[in-house]
Amino acid sequence: MKQGTQGSAATGDAVTGPAATGRFRVPAQPAGPDADRERDRRDRPGCADGGGVRGEHTHGEPALPRPAVQRSSVRGQVLDALRTALVTGDLRPGEVYSAPVLAERFGVSATPVREAMQQLTLEGAVEVVPNRGFRVVERGARELAELAEIRALIEVPVMMRLARTVPAERWAELRPLAEATVRAASAGCRATYAEADRVFHRAVLALAGNEQLVRIAEDLHRRAQWPLVGGAPGGRGRAELVADAHEHTALLDALIAGDVDVVRSLVGEHFNGTV
Repeated sequence: MKQGTQGSAATGDAVTGPAATGRFRVPAQPAGPDADRERDRRDRPGCADGGGVRGEHTHGEPALPRPAVQRSSVRGQVLDALRTALVTGDLRPGEVYSAPVLAERFGVSATPVREAMQQLTLEGAVEVVPNRGFRVVERGARELAELAEIRALIEVPVMMRLARTVPAERWAELRPLAEATVRAASAGCRATYAEADRVFHRAVLALAGNEQLVRIAEDLHRRAQWPLVGGAPGGRGRAELVADAHEHTALLDALIAGDVDVVRSLVGEHFNGTV
């Protein structure tokens, strides 16, 4: 994508809004051995200690997770970091963020940031604000309920069919993924749990052998994980995440046992309280 000039109405690059005042804190890019140490220090972006980078003034403002953005696949890493910020609420619904300012925080050019933001626009997470930047879309409880309903319409019939046809040993292979969601939930990091949750659901649906189904379901799942407008930063608390994660292990137990009635009940409950 060709990099536009600041203030372009087509790309939304003006340095205005919350990002211009430093509220969106992303550190400069680590390089060389420092980058390796930084990767080793953190399990996942979004679960850091929340402090500012040494030598930076945070002015008491909430800091974004500190992802180690490398030169290879910069756009993809920026996109992952921004998606994490959406899940944790560091990208706040209704606020406008500027691509050049975010790029400065990441220590990269504006181009990969702009491209990542354009991808989020296609996904419905943000919208272009001409001459200002990108506004995080505000979502209400009704939209979340609609997403849960659509996911249930797609995933529940598939899971019930798989419950009758997939052998127990195949379900047993998914045990580590279900347990990973429990560990992530127990750690209390919403970003880590969100990914583990998607990985588990994707693995279950992949048994149907329909790549289009998996792709559509994952897109809906990702959208359902964005915080609601006015919601608390980080969304649901640890206890709620743990309860949700234990539904995964209970569901897997029922699938291994071949208990279709329990599977039907657990799947219904899971989507009614979906993250």
